[in-house]
Amino acid sequence: MGEAAEIPVQLVEEIRSKALHAPRPRILTSAQRDALFEQITSLLRERNAVLITHYYVDEQLQILTDATGGYVGDSLGMADYGNRHPATMLVVVGVRFMGETAKILNPEKRVVMPDLAAECSLDLSCPIGAFSAFCDQHQDRTVVVYANTSAEVKARSDWVVTSSNAVDIVAHLHTRGEKIIFAPDRHLGHYVQKKTGADMLNWQGFCVVHDEFKAEELRRLMQQHPDAEVIAHPESPAEVLSMANAIGSTTQLINAAKASKASTLIVATDFGLFHKMHEAAPDKHLLAVPTGGDSASCVSCAHCPWMAINSLDNLATVLENSNGHEIHIDEVVRKQALIPIERMLEFSRTKGKV
Repeated sequence: MGEAAEIPVQLVEEIRSKALHAPRPRILTSAQRDALFEQITSLLRERNAVLITHYYVDEQLQILTDATGGYVGDSLGMADYGNRHPATMLVVVGVRFMGETAKILNPEKRVVMPDLAAECSLDLSCPIGAFSAFCDQHQDRTVVVYANTSAEVKARSDWVVTSSNAVDIVAHLHTRGEKIIFAPDRHLGHYVQKKTGADMLNWQGFCVVHDEFKAEELRRLMQQHPDAEVIAHPESPAEVLSMANAIGSTTQLINAAKASKASTLIVATDFGLFHKMHEAAPDKHLLAVPTGGDSASCVSCAHCPWMAINSLDNLATVLENSNGHEIHIDEVVRKQALIPIERMLEFSRTKGKV
């Protein structure tokens, strides 16, 4: 597999700095939390709005989403749910590319987010100018991009994929003899290439959470818990994946946790997923793969700093007044980005993935 040039050091430092300095919500008392639950529930009814929430946000937001009839899931499920739900306002509780995807699919609906500053390091590590120029240099290749990208990058692509369908889609393209540009995640790209054997040029983007999982610290944790099984998201480094008993998307990892016979699971993904894992497998003891230790410095500490921006406070604020919280996308870009997203959804539906 070939690779794009390394991301400029200045951009890497900028991304890590943003991650370190992302704001943190205030800590709520039980009374404050209950009052916000009641307020938000009432506002959702008044606004004809529904919550569409990612597994990685605070568990109280996941609990509220379930209680109000919304959806908690991975990015593929979020995209499909928002497309099918009759609400006129979609409140996307996650990071910005998820809100953009909802707007691309639902131009007639208002799409709002608790905080538009909730970014994604994978998105940030694949700026449209540099990526488009790279694609222009390899026009014989099919451009496949991860959902964790901007609307502009999606518009430059032929296919959009998520971690739950990337292997299937690239394998499908490989059987047709197509050569691939894959962006932005270098670890997911390496995993997909290994699974499919496809001819791929891999962009060198990274997730600040998964990129920090360290194999040496994982080995130490496995020695401390010799009967544990390791389950990992494919955005993790290859050496971490090599020690995993199961690899998959967030939804697939929940299913793996439920199916595992082990009483202890070591989990290589954002610990926001632990809430739904505990619901699916309440008898399991869950441990996060270390991001610190002798060989590492912790930027993310196994939790996305931008997912952590989402809170009950700013969710209530956006429902009270959505000014400055709404997703807007240039219509030309939206229509072009819609093509590879719909292509992905149609493929996934034929495979029973959504």
